[in-house]
Amino acid sequence: MKHTILITGAAGYIGTMLVRRFAAREDVERIVGIDKEPIPDLIRKEPKLVYLSTNTADDWEGKVREYHPDIVIHAAWQIREMYGAQDMEWQWNVGGTDKVFDFAFGESSVTRLVDFSTVASYGAYPTNTAEQRFTEDEPFRKMDYLYAEEKRVAEERLKQKYDAYCSKPGFEQFEQKSVAIVRPAAITGPRGRYMRIRFGLQSALAGQLKDSFVYRLVGALVAFVPVTPKWLRQFVHEDDVVNIVEILAFQDVVRPTSDVGRTTSHMGAYEAFNLCPPGAPVLGEDMAKAVGKHTLPVAPGLVRVAFAFFWHATRGIIPTGKGAWKSYSYPIAVDGSKVTRVLGYEYTHAALDAFRYTDGEYEEFVPEGQHTHKP
Repeated sequence: MKHTILITGAAGYIGTMLVRRFAAREDVERIVGIDKEPIPDLIRKEPKLVYLSTNTADDWEGKVREYHPDIVIHAAWQIREMYGAQDMEWQWNVGGTDKVFDFAFGESSVTRLVDFSTVASYGAYPTNTAEQRFTEDEPFRKMDYLYAEEKRVAEERLKQKYDAYCSKPGFEQFEQKSVAIVRPAAITGPRGRYMRIRFGLQSALAGQLKDSFVYRLVGALVAFVPVTPKWLRQFVHEDDVVNIVEILAFQDVVRPTSDVGRTTSHMGAYEAFNLCPPGAPVLGEDMAKAVGKHTLPVAPGLVRVAFAFFWHATRGIIPTGKGAWKSYSYPIAVDGSKVTRVLGYEYTHAALDAFRYTDGEYEEFVPEGQHTHKP
């Protein structure tokens, strides 16, 4: 069977890599890419790609419907909070996501939906501990951090729409749809670090932000890495993310059911997967060492004040909006073993290795002299 795939956020970090990977498959006939940003050079000459420059909150369904996609990958998101434009951002993200979900459940051609969520929606609370590992069965918690809250609401609405779809009269006669939600930890790798340099934790700590006075100032301020007592991060390599999404999009995965000795196809299931390799999380000291710097102990209250100051002083150029300070102060550590148990996938990079080494599919884009390989 030849597939037609709809990828939202096709110009984004992950979306572009998915377009490139899927276009190389012989069983993919066409990819329809949606993004509000211009088409990236990496996929500009891809003959299988039909690129639509539009926001998911706009009217795009009619154009996409002409191609009858059978797989939908929803990766579009305005992650960096926009200063003074939270209402518009909510409409782009939550409203646009509603339209993608409605399209997936309303079109008979669509049999699979893969939705990108985040581990941030488990909630960075002071009661969290470094030893705690959130699993997919634990609920998201309400946050004042806009990105985490938008993703929490989006997942809630996805489940409501899926339940409504399954409750339709004669549901058993429909072509049942498979829904998979991926909740990645912080994604990193050579492409994220060197091909799409933007404001982010790793680029800031490594001193890669040099395009403006504000960014150079940030680089000077992190000559030492500020570390709160409970701060940690988990990283997942970009190659692992693309590999897992490819499995969820194309393979008929067989997994155990509650009936002993019986199996059932993954098709028609509704599953969520944390994307995070096994092993210890990455502590502030680990990150500092990886970028060749020393640590500076700070209190969460100081981080809160600093984040608020830079958010307003730079009018959001430094993305430290309301509630963002909590993820720099309190841990969110997840258990990402479900992809191994259910999908049989073994992560190729440990969390700290993903942060400090340049190994990966996109290593060719690492500047000369900046390659670091796992021993």
